Amino acid sequence: MSSIKVERVVKDHCVIGEGPVWEEKDATLLYVDITGKKISRWSSLTNQIESMPTESYVGCAVPRSSGGYIVGEGTRFAAVDWEARSITTIADVDTDKTNTRFNDGKVDPVGRLFAGTMAVESSPGVIERKQGSFYTLHTDHSVVKHFDQVDISNGLAWSPDHRFLYYIDSLTYMVEVFDYDKQTGSISNRRTLYQLEKDEGIPDGMCIDIEGKLWVACYRGGRVLRIDPETGTRLQTVKFPVVITTSCCFGGKDYSDLYVTTAYSGLDEETRAQQPDSGCIFKVSGLGVKGLPAFSFAG
Repeated sequence: MSSIKVERVVKDHCVIGEGPVWEEKDATLLYVDITGKKISRWSSLTNQIESMPTESYVGCAVPRSSGGYIVGEGTRFAAVDWEARSITTIADVDTDKTNTRFNDGKVDPVGRLFAGTMAVESSPGVIERKQGSFYTLHTDHSVVKHFDQVDISNGLAWSPDHRFLYYIDSLTYMVEVFDYDKQTGSISNRRTLYQLEKDEGIPDGMCIDIEGKLWVACYRGGRVLRIDPETGTRLQTVKFPVVITTSCCFGGKDYSDLYVTTAYSGLDEETRAQQPDSGCIFKVSGLGVKGLPAFSFAG
């Protein structure tokens, strides 16, 4: 194992940084600040950040193969024209609810966007339970609802052979797995893969490496776990100088670096003073494993 290095690379503070996606063509990192209501791109070449505001809480932003991005914002799927800094609704979800929003989302191997919702927090960390649902935005812009009764729809990853979808509903404190039908986008046979231990925090965002191992960011755990889906065991823990680690993705040259978003929402003044980099983005190098490029929405 090579020497692991954890360093802060994006100094701007997000209230709730989330959803990192490496964009290879520009060597940029795309991410959102959920309650800060903005989408940002950080250039690893110039260290510059470009941002645009959103109208409401933005849970995820993903690249679109035809250009721009697709976002889960408020309770709508929407298209982002980055040059014009405009957002156009594609489809609305949770139309029977008044207090939900999109959270994490990711594109599947054939270009569909999977994303889920949750109740809007009444205060940091306080939500009404079982208000969320899990959806797919298909490339023809039709929406399929897979299931409801979700607390906090979160991390997503597909196995390298595209047979399985890994999923996190945070307040179950588990990583779960579904059988995944690549042709139709349907999922079935939900089961538990890994149960977090008490000191590990709350499972949040997630990504996968080329060996098929999962990397799970732990909210209020200050760490990212490497999990073996075949055995359901923890292989490795990478710790951070901040307690709220929210999500992760591989990027950089050859996808050998792990980028990790963090948050400061809900921290008291004393903790923020002790952890001044809360809300910044970190890069982990020297892990000795590489990730996979993100898929782009094909519709």
